[in-house]
Amino acid sequence: MHRSCEVRVTGRLTCKSSQPPWTSAAGLPQSLAEAVREEDTCSLRLLMAATKASAIFPLLLLLPLLHLLSSGLVAAGQEDCPPFSCGQLRDVKYPFRRKDDPAICGDTSYQLSCDANRSTLRIGSADYFVTQISYISSDEFLIRLVDPNLAGGSCGLPAQPLSPANWSTAGLFCGSYYWASFMSCSETIQNDTRYQLVSCERRKDTFVYVIVAPFADELAYLHPWCEYLSMIPVAGDAFVTPPSSAVDAFSILQKGFDCNIPARPPHWKSTIIRRCLKKATSMFSDLITSKQLLSIVSSVVRSEHHFVGCVADDLYGTYIHRISIAVTVLILIVELLIVLLILGRFVIAPITLCVFLAHKLWVSRASVDTVEKFLRAQQTLTPTRYAYTDIVAITRHFRQKLGQGGFGSVFGASSPVAFSIHHVNVVRLVGYCAEGSKRALVYEYMPNGSLDRYIFSSNPTAARTFTSEKLIDIAMGVARGIHYLHRGCDMQILHFDIKPHNILLDRNFTPKISDFGLAKLYPKGNSLVSVSAARGTVGYIAPELISRSFGIISHKSDVYSFGMLLMEMAGRRRNVNPRAENSSQVYYPSWIYDKLARQQEIQLDDTSEIEELEKKLAVVGLWCIQIKPSERPTMAKVMEMLEADASSLPMPPKPFFSSVDSTSETKASLISSSAELSIISE
Repeated sequence: MHRSCEVRVTGRLTCKSSQPPWTSAAGLPQSLAEAVREEDTCSLRLLMAATKASAIFPLLLLLPLLHLLSSGLVAAGQEDCPPFSCGQLRDVKYPFRRKDDPAICGDTSYQLSCDANRSTLRIGSADYFVTQISYISSDEFLIRLVDPNLAGGSCGLPAQPLSPANWSTAGLFCGSYYWASFMSCSETIQNDTRYQLVSCERRKDTFVYVIVAPFADELAYLHPWCEYLSMIPVAGDAFVTPPSSAVDAFSILQKGFDCNIPARPPHWKSTIIRRCLKKATSMFSDLITSKQLLSIVSSVVRSEHHFVGCVADDLYGTYIHRISIAVTVLILIVELLIVLLILGRFVIAPITLCVFLAHKLWVSRASVDTVEKFLRAQQTLTPTRYAYTDIVAITRHFRQKLGQGGFGSVFGASSPVAFSIHHVNVVRLVGYCAEGSKRALVYEYMPNGSLDRYIFSSNPTAARTFTSEKLIDIAMGVARGIHYLHRGCDMQILHFDIKPHNILLDRNFTPKISDFGLAKLYPKGNSLVSVSAARGTVGYIAPELISRSFGIISHKSDVYSFGMLLMEMAGRRRNVNPRAENSSQVYYPSWIYDKLARQQEIQLDDTSEIEELEKKLAVVGLWCIQIKPSERPTMAKVMEMLEADASSLPMPPKPFFSSVDSTSETKASLISSSAELSIISE
């Protein structure tokens, strides 16, 4: 048998891409390994050069940045930190500062506490009164300090033990020739007038004495039964002649003592920063022993760490030290981002691309191999395998497009193709094409198109093509085809998309079920069908496919869709028609049920109101669209009902969905639900 055919192209792949770097002039791909080696070699060279540049760049960036900070410090110290008064002191300036002064003003080692009468400076663990500040030069000044325990001629011991050694470590250099030494003695000293008794510190069996003498001599006067307690320097102008027994030591000590403090110049911090940067840069140059990436990164990190440590040696705890740490951390983050960017651009990206291409190649080959294995295992099947060039030829380069389905386009073909018939009411698969990404299915050609062209047509000529008897014949043919799918094959085939569009008509208007894009295969014994998502077209889809609360999914889902098809064939209109003459006719199943129910109640035999064959299609359709799957008939029962007289068919229970309110809101919802929506499972 020879007939024309239609071709459904299920997928076509057209790729346009520029020639990759590893493609030869003839367009043939070289070895993937060779391409990767070439790409990696080039990437590595660029990576080393860029990484080395990125390593040196932060060091070059850090120098002007911190230099600007230090220069800003100088300008701020000169312009924003004017001299101030503190207690009885006037015109106090750098390096002194007050607690609430800006951080860039003065040195925190010389922070003064001021009140109305005096100013104090904390040194070590004690606060000392500052009575005078003398600026000798721009690099040196003297301050006079008074021990609070000895101020005003008070009797007592110094606030803390002092000596030239621990004063110098605190940054103070006291050049006094005379020192007051305090000692504790277990016996009284009777014959040495240099020892003055500290009466306020007398204890049981212990006597405290003070002696004012040159620093090199005071311990020479220490008696065997005495031990050293503390000492404090004495101001050089406290007395004119060497102290004698007639001089009161506490009257001397209340005048305080002078200390020399070498004032650092305003630019000393930037000098330290430049020195540390120079050391860090030199260290980086010494550490670069090779051009390897790890060596460069290690050298950068170590040199920057050395810079922070160098700054901390002289500026630990200052805001400059904290800023240097923050800037160094920021530069390390920038370096890390640069390295990651270079790695991503020249290493990770090519590797990812190669892996992606290899994966795509493996998947495509695996897919092709799977298809080929399946096709070779089905050599005994009737469908013929066509080359893609044959498909192009018989469709005349896909010139005549018949329609568009959910899985591809439908094209007409004029060349005769031989095929076998399995069931008269199921469209036959003539052949197929499977060449790589090119897929096509070849079906027998249906010259009269689909059923919807006739039952929904507004053309009177097309509407008169089918008599009621012909509609019954088409309904019977569709029912036989569905019954064959459910029971006539080794496997149960559930179509899930029965509707007028998928019922094709041959030259003799014989109906054939088509479009198996949503179909599923199940063993005949399965009472429960597993479907991961709703499948079908709105208006024909069974309720259980939307919600499992209505029942289980089974072959009864196709029965529901067939029932909706019968309703549309009976009324020769869509089940939902928003342009109906009155609101009661918007939803046809509800309208026809009410009409049949009233006719049965008054027992009218006049069929002029509803034709007998239309009544048969409507009654059978109403049985098929029952909400519960268990209340719907099987397709075998449906065929019996279609062959019976309309008068012998009992009225079914009223379907839930037929009770539709005819308000404007309901009409609007019906209009929106009438649009076809294919819901496809995984």
